[in-house]
Amino acid sequence: MASLYYSFTEYDIIHAPEFIGFGNYNELFRDEQFWNSIQVTLKYTFISVPLTLFLSLVFAILINQKIPLRGFFRTAMYFPSMISGVSMALLWFWVFNPQAGLFNYGLSLFGIDPIHWFLDEKYAMWALIVMSFWGLGGGMLIFLAGLQGVPAHLLEAAKLDGAGRLRTFWNVTFPLISPVFLFQLIIGLIESFQVFTQAYTITQGGPNYSTWFYVYNIYINAFKNFRYGYASAMSWILLIAVTIITFIIMKMSNRYVYYEGGRER
Repeated sequence: MASLYYSFTEYDIIHAPEFIGFGNYNELFRDEQFWNSIQVTLKYTFISVPLTLFLSLVFAILINQKIPLRGFFRTAMYFPSMISGVSMALLWFWVFNPQAGLFNYGLSLFGIDPIHWFLDEKYAMWALIVMSFWGLGGGMLIFLAGLQGVPAHLLEAAKLDGAGRLRTFWNVTFPLISPVFLFQLIIGLIESFQVFTQAYTITQGGPNYSTWFYVYNIYINAFKNFRYGYASAMSWILLIAVTIITFIIMKMSNRYVYYEGGRER
């Protein structure tokens, strides 16, 4: 709770905190960099989270089929998510290297000129979004657990009724795994609001502030500008925003999420 107190003070860790009331919050809403960091983070969230959810579910469906080496593919998909964020970022930095990276090598096979992924503001964000797919394995395992929990007799009944695979999935499977989808959605949103490692280790918020994420902005104000009170105010704004968004999603889930045992109103 100390950060809540500091958010109402001017504090640089050297001098004693000086109470300034809502001064930090008033300054926040006039700070262009504050609004830019929100815009950058929301752009990342609206693109990365849906794609990650979709791909995690697709891979879970594929691995849930009766295929050879299913255990191997499950392990291979999950293993990358165990690598630390910094190591992952450095690996992707090599993959996107403009001179010797795998992405540009693939483009060269089609006669496309090399792209400076992390030096061009048009591509830097997209490179970080692709990097986020590295952690698909964790979400895939959670979806896989949900899929394996779908009662087989319901799938057989749908098949006997003449339902195709797509209709069976949409009308039977997806409603039963909707609580899993809700969980993945909330976790994905929270994680996307906290993106920091990629921006810190690779882009440093650039180029031209195109990857200046909200948490990276907090870091700069706290540990580079030594404005701990200001950074604390930003942290509490983030906490309040995440709490409100999570509450809204949970309230809306009453209409769209199926709970087999029912839910008390």
